[in-house]
Parts: sequence; C-alpha cells; structure tokens
Amino acid sequence: MHESASDRLRAERKRLQLNQAELGKLAGVSKNTQMAYENGTSPITLDYLEKVAEHGADTTFIVTGLPKAKDVTPSVRDDEDIVELAEIDLRYGLGATFVDGPVQTEKRTFSRSWIRSFTQSPTQCLFWASGDGDSMEPTIRSGELILIDTSQKSPRMSEGIWAVALGDFGMIKRLHYAGPREGLKLVSDNALVPAISVAEDELHIIGRVVAVVRRL
Repeated sequence: MHESASDRLRAERKRLQLNQAELGKLAGVSKNTQMAYENGTSPITLDYLEKVAEHGADTTFIVTGLPKAKDVTPSVRDDEDIVELAEIDLRYGLGATFVDGPVQTEKRTFSRSWIRSFTQSPTQCLFWASGDGDSMEPTIRSGELILIDTSQKSPRMSEGIWAVALGDFGMIKRLHYAGPREGLKLVSDNALVPAISVAEDELHIIGRVVAVVRRL
C-alpha cells in the first residue's frame, strides 16, 4: 500500500492523540488547512512542519517515511561488536528522486567498532540508503551504500555531504551559503551538474552522510 506524506501526517497526529483542530491550532493553521494537509489536497509547508515538530511530531517520518527510532533499534548479537542497522530502500537521488513513496526496511550487519570510526551517534539514529544517479561522482557512485546519521540536522555550510528533502524530492548534496542575494545552494561533486539555489525554509535536513561503502 502506497503511504503518502499526508497519510503519515495523519498517523503522527493520532499518535499524539490530537484531533485536526487541536494540531492545527498548535501549528498556527485552521482546521480546514489541517484537513487539506491530511487529505493531500494541499502541499505540507516546511513552516508547518517546524511548528508541529515543536509539539512532538516526527517530521523526518512525515517527510520520508523513515521508521521512528523505536522501530529501528538495532539488534545486538552474541558478539558485542556486531550490530544490525536498517537499510531503507529509499533510493536517495544523487540528483533528485521522489521520497514520497513506500519504504521497505532490511537489515545489514556491521562491526560496531567500524561504525564508531565514522560516528559516535546512537545506532538507532543511523540508517543505510542507496544513491541513484551520477551527480555526486566521483565521491559517491550510483548504487553505492550510504550511511546517514539522522542525529545531525544542523549543517555548517561548506562542510560535509547531506541527505535533504526539497518538496517531494530526496537528494544527496553539499550545502553552500552563497550570500544574502543568492542564498543557499545545493552543490554536486560532478562539475557538469549545476548548483541548485533554494531558500532555507524550503529545505528539510534528513541527516549527514558519514560513510560510503564502495565496491572494489
């Protein structure tokens, strides 16, 4: 069954035990606007997502369909150095790929010490995705596994590679601040792919790319 962002918003509202009027009031919108968001007849704005996040809504889940932390708690085997992390079949676009679609979760087994060489974040904040496209070559090639740390959501400009959502599209890009006139730019490592200019309030940060698994 295809589950849209509007479906996930409705599920989050019910999890918070709020009716449409109550959540709408907390987010500063009318009941009719809340209904339109949940019915899919009006696009959900980032300003709205920021406000509902302040009241406990899981906006990463709403935007991407990624399981909540409690749903991706890793399994630890008898060998304490082995941990299973969820791989999300989301096919993040190294150019741009729809993220408003079904999400399937599989498990991949890794050494905990190997994971810790990239990040000290809790393992329930980590997931794997696959890149699709050539805009981040040669740094990331199409089909390579990407480890994303969702605990990192406040990027420092010009540092690192980030998984982001722009509307219904998921992307893996570098973020550059080009100044007050040009604003924020999503930059590819492939010199043939032009940068994309966006307003900060249009962008939803999913997390930071902390590792890439390359096939030899």
